[in-house]
Amino acid sequence: MSDSNEANAPAKKKAGKTKKILVLLLGLIVVGGGGFAGGLYAMGLGPFHRGGEAAEEDPNMPHLVVRDGVSEATAAVARERARHGRVDPRVFKATYVPLEGNFTSNLRGGDAFLQVGIGVSTYYDEHVVENLHTHDMAVRSAILLVLSQQDPVAVTTLQGKEALREELKNAINNALTIREGFGGIDDVYFTSFVTQ
Repeated sequence: MSDSNEANAPAKKKAGKTKKILVLLLGLIVVGGGGFAGGLYAMGLGPFHRGGEAAEEDPNMPHLVVRDGVSEATAAVARERARHGRVDPRVFKATYVPLEGNFTSNLRGGDAFLQVGIGVSTYYDEHVVENLHTHDMAVRSAILLVLSQQDPVAVTTLQGKEALREELKNAINNALTIREGFGGIDDVYFTSFVTQ
């Protein structure tokens, strides 16, 4: 029996090496394929790319509004940057929308209150404005929730007001995104601001 074990030893060694080589080759193919697909995506090519001219755009989703006189080439570059969160106000036109009425809320702790008038801006088309009006109740509720959590001292400072604007923008965008799949609000403005 020992002779047959010795005869099978080189065959087993060879089979083990073959398995290792196959596993290594498979790993290289997977890593290389992933790198190739990532390269295509980064260049704006391939089936996974959502931008570019080849990608079909959903007409029901908001689109950036290009200012008059801006070339299509400039707009295309600016659209790509906007996909990464950098909207260029020199390329895209802002629409300002005042929210009806004032918002009044007790501040955190209950002894003080805040009353603000709010307007928003968007660089996107009428879809965002329509969504804002359609979901007015949800947006107003989100705003009031944010206001009620504010510190009475902090909202009297410039830094506190700027932080509040950012919180309100995020709350409005979140309310719209939950209901429509897209926020589109780029900034929030105070049209009146009273604390007591």
